[in-house]
Amino acid sequence: MSEHLLLAPLLESYFRRRLTKQRNATPATVASYRDALRMLIIFAATRLAKKPAALALEDLDRDLVLAFLDELEEKRKNVIATRNARLAAIRSFFHHVAAADPASFGVAQRVLTIPIKRAHIEVTHHLTKAEVDALIAAPDQRTSRGRRDRTFLLFLARTGARVSKATGVNANDLRLERPHPQVLLRGKGRRDRVVPIAKDLARALTS
Repeated sequence: MSEHLLLAPLLESYFRRRLTKQRNATPATVASYRDALRMLIIFAATRLAKKPAALALEDLDRDLVLAFLDELEEKRKNVIATRNARLAAIRSFFHHVAAADPASFGVAQRVLTIPIKRAHIEVTHHLTKAEVDALIAAPDQRTSRGRRDRTFLLFLARTGARVSKATGVNANDLRLERPHPQVLLRGKGRRDRVVPIAKDLARALTS
């Protein structure tokens, strides 16, 4: 491995070249990965009593990354899914390291052997149609807030969209004037999909 290869140039090339240009990552992905690596750097600087700017690639070895992941679960009380998301960002960075600096392949490869942790998957219990209808009918239709809340609940029920996707919809994503109304739902990694809009939802959106 290169002697005392500083992190700063590698981080800069990772975010500017690999994530933004090569992988065309969404702003949300870039922000999530930046947050994960920022947390790792702060952890390493504290643990090694170094300034962040003085950290070298060799400081982020497998043992330190494992200690960081343990802290996420034990001290920060992060769930396994969050721990795995942080690890995904770290592994992405070290894939870049291995390609950008072949002399650092060894340290990168050791970090890349850290496995994703398996989590217990809870059984999802779906609402019945009667329960969904009761939720939609709950807001007070005599107020503007109640009408807004009903429309939002109706949107979730009729499109199957997650709350994060539903709140990201804007007027340009709606096609209400068509014989068969549609909405564009924007997904992660630029995976967008067009979903038909039911008649009752179309009426609520245009009223």
